[in-house]
Amino acid sequence: MIGLKRLDDLHSCIQQVLRDDVTGDFIETGVWRGGACIFMRAALKAYGDSARRVWVADSFEGLPKPDGRYKQDDGDRHWKKSDILGVSLDQVKANFSRYGLLDERVLFLKGWFRDTLPIARVERLAILQLDGDMYSSTMDSLLNLYPKLSVGGYAIIDDYGEIEACREAVNDFRASNKIAASLSPIDLSGVCWKKQV
Repeated sequence: MIGLKRLDDLHSCIQQVLRDDVTGDFIETGVWRGGACIFMRAALKAYGDSARRVWVADSFEGLPKPDGRYKQDDGDRHWKKSDILGVSLDQVKANFSRYGLLDERVLFLKGWFRDTLPIARVERLAILQLDGDMYSSTMDSLLNLYPKLSVGGYAIIDDYGEIEACREAVNDFRASNKIAASLSPIDLSGVCWKKQV
């Protein structure tokens, strides 16, 4: 779903953090069928990294109904698309297995981000990839995981250019945390930045 440009960018970010020995695991929040996470695990295997883990965070049921925490999600209808966006945990695991990449270094966080991310045992991250669509899902991911992103690591946002609520969450978070690193466009939707401080 992320397309070749974003896949190439993810590859470049992975290469850079490995080259620079940036501390931390890789995570994606909102994985759909698991393609980007499978790619992350494959890259670690290809480059001979035997320590980092890949965290796979999703409800595996689609997106939540707006819960009233953020007005930006009022009227959001992603939750009605669970037949398309809700790919089961068993299916995602099977997709990893097809490539021989389902092992103890792939860790699954099942549930809504507001519930799972605050208590996740993620210590440090080098790659933080967000694909949560909604304001709340994007903000929950940033609030709970960006502080764990190492300097030199990358924050990658899949929906920035296409979904206004996601863009607002990213802009609000960056403003409130005085993040000065410039956003680099990847394609019409994806952006990323390298954590400076």
